[in-house]
Amino acid sequence: MRRLTYYIALSIDGYIAGPNDEVEFYPQSEEYSTWMAAEFPDAIPTHVRAHLGMPDTPNRHFDTIVMGRRTYTPALDAGVTSPYAHLRQYVVSTTQEQVDPDVTIVRTDPIALVRELKAEDSQLDIYLAGGGTLAGALLSEIDRLIVKLYPVVAGAGKQAFGGSAFAPTAFDLTDVTTFDGGNAVLTYDRA
Repeated sequence: MRRLTYYIALSIDGYIAGPNDEVEFYPQSEEYSTWMAAEFPDAIPTHVRAHLGMPDTPNRHFDTIVMGRRTYTPALDAGVTSPYAHLRQYVVSTTQEQVDPDVTIVRTDPIALVRELKAEDSQLDIYLAGGGTLAGALLSEIDRLIVKLYPVVAGAGKQAFGGSAFAPTAFDLTDVTTFDGGNAVLTYDRA
């Protein structure tokens, strides 16, 4: 069965974005950026992959992405209606209008969607890109967390699991990769 992987950037005080969805404050070294592009090219938006000279790089981990409306909105604001054209794209939202035939808007239960996607026959997993409210709603279905930990304290902002009820959920730390400049990538698998 395929896994749902929450691949997410996080400040050391637990925020995935600032109060107004800011993300530009995350520092990263060149070593870290190079590693991310090589290890997780499938998590890089298609138009950015083209800019980096890697438009045809095969997907290594994911063939499907599930995101919330607020994760999708920055691409729309930039005029990009299909930000992950190299993946099957699902946006969970009750308000987002359909703007691209390659992006499926899901207005129903995201848990049912994820269970259907997990049951598919594929060697690649499902990328949960967020946001935090969607991750909170899908916590029971998350099999793996890949936390890109940035050496910065945000002070306030959007939580990684916003809106979720108190529900302690155990994960085992299965890998740690560190980089010059203080970035770290922590991989956790459901216990």
